[in-house]
Amino acid sequence: MQRRLLHIFRNTPPGRETLLQSVYFCKKVKLELAIYIPEFTKFLMYFENDVVQVDLDHSYLTSPDTALMNACTIVEQGGLEAEFLEPKDFPASSLPALPTNFDYMSCPRSISDRSSRIGFGHIGPKVRRLVNSAGFPILMPSPAYKEWHSVAVFFEDSTNAVNPLRLGLKISTACKMPLDIFAQVEKDFQDTSGQAIKAGSLDEEVKNSVREWHRFEKKTFCDNLYEVPHDALVVLGAYRRGPIKQICFGSQTERIRCTIPNNLLVIGPKYLERT
Repeated sequence: MQRRLLHIFRNTPPGRETLLQSVYFCKKVKLELAIYIPEFTKFLMYFENDVVQVDLDHSYLTSPDTALMNACTIVEQGGLEAEFLEPKDFPASSLPALPTNFDYMSCPRSISDRSSRIGFGHIGPKVRRLVNSAGFPILMPSPAYKEWHSVAVFFEDSTNAVNPLRLGLKISTACKMPLDIFAQVEKDFQDTSGQAIKAGSLDEEVKNSVREWHRFEKKTFCDNLYEVPHDALVVLGAYRRGPIKQICFGSQTERIRCTIPNNLLVIGPKYLERT
């Protein structure tokens, strides 16, 4: 079965930018594109151990009479075809349910019903739920359409970091683009990255495919983020820790998404690699 990306279309100028980004991602990674044009401000996604109710702001219902035409035009101009989803299941309170058998989902950082908080650095609570529950990566596009010419993987020197690295290597190979690894060296750092990479059977692939490994030993993590290429697709993991793990990502993930405007590809704790 061909791999697919799910995109929720918003018929507005920002929505045009995110669909352009999804089209570009699908072309580069060789995916089919599935688009949902919402008729309601809420829908459900049933994952293995969680049901996520996604709340959209009312901009997602803008000009419904032109939404399909505008989405089709963007897709056709990008040289793709798309499947347009029409939910058939309304299992709870008349809310539509979308399937979850996708390989990726494109999701603005601020899917939220609190439009006053929408901004570059804010990730809405529903987006966090999706990242924490989905078995697929979440693509969070930059605010404006931007092509990327390399892949940047953030490596936290742990077994959790192997999945983002493996995915980054796969995308780098598919797109024929260079891959760089970025890591912050903390105080009393003990380098066990080789062990984690070897345990994930990635040592030979990393040796042959990684262009440069950046280990930051000076300045703060946020200061060092300036070294990430502005035209890189950033791949990172989001793993819940601590007593507020239900609502927070890892500290590095929080700082990355607040600081850089790059396109982000975020892997949550339920991610399962598909062949």
